[in-house]
Amino acid sequence: MARYKDAVCRLCRREGMKLFLKGPKCFTDKCPVEKRNFAPGQHGKDRKAKVVGYGLQLREKQKAKRIYFTQEGQFRNYFEKAARSKGVTGEILLQQLERRLDTVVYRIGLGVSRRQARQLVRHGHVAVNGRKVNIPSFQTSVGDEITIREASRKLPILEQAKEFAAHGTSPTWLEIDRDNYRGKVLALPKREDIQLPVNEQLIVELYSK
Repeated sequence: MARYKDAVCRLCRREGMKLFLKGPKCFTDKCPVEKRNFAPGQHGKDRKAKVVGYGLQLREKQKAKRIYFTQEGQFRNYFEKAARSKGVTGEILLQQLERRLDTVVYRIGLGVSRRQARQLVRHGHVAVNGRKVNIPSFQTSVGDEITIREASRKLPILEQAKEFAAHGTSPTWLEIDRDNYRGKVLALPKREDIQLPVNEQLIVELYSK
């Protein structure tokens, strides 16, 4: 599967805001958004066009894609599944993205960023209900228990992640036990639980054209 391999800080600069893709670095003066708050590229400083209509909808979709590190086809599949489900399409879309295994690992506090959490999953360090799962897009369900496998618990990045997560707030829809490298999905996340700079209604309008 294709994946983004370039500098992720360029993505934040393109959206004109912090998407918190680099963990601790995003909270320091080294964050490129702090030093160069304009779009990347040769003409980044001169790009002053006002974004309205389709452009605004596109930017919201791009933000969501970049925050969760999904490709266009995969993101479109999430939307189509949400559109077929009962309920508010935009909220269901975000709910699916939050229930991705890499995002749940990040929310538990076992990775300093979604990208690092994704790497933990891909390298086989994560188990769901006692079974190894190495698919970052795996959809967790209520009652699922997510743990770091016993053989992987001495990884230095886990201690760094625990220290970083200790300064944040824990999601109410997850039961978290960082000392034992585990978490449990207690409920489906509600919109108020998903603190993201994304207007999901604009994404729905974009795909509904």
